[in-house]
Amino acid sequence: MDKGISIIDTGYYVPENVLTNDDLSKIVDTSDEWIYPRTGIKKRHICKDETLIDMAYKASLKALNNINKEDIGIIIVATMSSPYNTPSIACLLQERLGLNNNVFAFDLNGACSGFVYALSVARSLLYTSDKRYALIIGAEQLSNLIDWKDRTTCILFGDGAGAVVIEKENKLFCDYQGSEGNEEVLYGLKSDYLHMEGKEVFKFATRVLPMCIEKVLEKASLTKDDIDYFVVHQANERIIRHVYKKMKITSDKFYLNVDEYGNTSAASIPLVLGEMNEKKLLKRGMKILCVGFGAGLTYGANLIEW
Repeated sequence: MDKGISIIDTGYYVPENVLTNDDLSKIVDTSDEWIYPRTGIKKRHICKDETLIDMAYKASLKALNNINKEDIGIIIVATMSSPYNTPSIACLLQERLGLNNNVFAFDLNGACSGFVYALSVARSLLYTSDKRYALIIGAEQLSNLIDWKDRTTCILFGDGAGAVVIEKENKLFCDYQGSEGNEEVLYGLKSDYLHMEGKEVFKFATRVLPMCIEKVLEKASLTKDDIDYFVVHQANERIIRHVYKKMKITSDKFYLNVDEYGNTSAASIPLVLGEMNEKKLLKRGMKILCVGFGAGLTYGANLIEW
């Protein structure tokens, strides 16, 4: 807990092209009246001319706006939608950002848990680095993985990227991660498209999210009342509501933007942090608990002091 981190700055980017629920109703048999009550989603941003690397780059530029880029020693891109087996998006990003060659750069696939996984990995690596900062990005172009004729998945997902810059600081940090090997509930390995068993995902998410929160709070010797904000993976508003009602936590501690972006997988948590920081909702000393879940099945949480 003594080897913590400080989030120095944030950035995010979403495509200008917006696909509303009404737009989707012209593509597949659905409607706003069907989608919104079940998911809390009103629209999603979909790449038209942008690529995954474009979004990661634009989000990173914002996060690096006040940072000396020479001090970046680590780049981790959390993504499950890279168009390349190799090179990594992180390596391409290092070149496009004009960083020195002596940067530890790689991608991490933890699906929708990718950002909380990457933040824990980056924090560990930073304590072995002689550089000051690490850049962590969650970026997804899920529109390339969607069957636009399958209304159970195409209504849910959007494209976007979020980035944070961290540095070593003696602040509170606790984390917890887990995985349950499963290729039936949420997968992309058996076809060209994402497939999801919605009811099973709901049961999984509403089981592991409270568990992750409780495990981290126990490690930190804190209670839920000590937390200023819970930043939960924006998969479905019903899941998030279920969690705060089950745990008897007031809804104002949960920031939601799933209505605007849909499920952006590894990008969702840094997108929330970027929006909250932009709105000046995050103050130094606040305790923020980020928690995610995703295909794998994966889950994890980070408790950070802002």
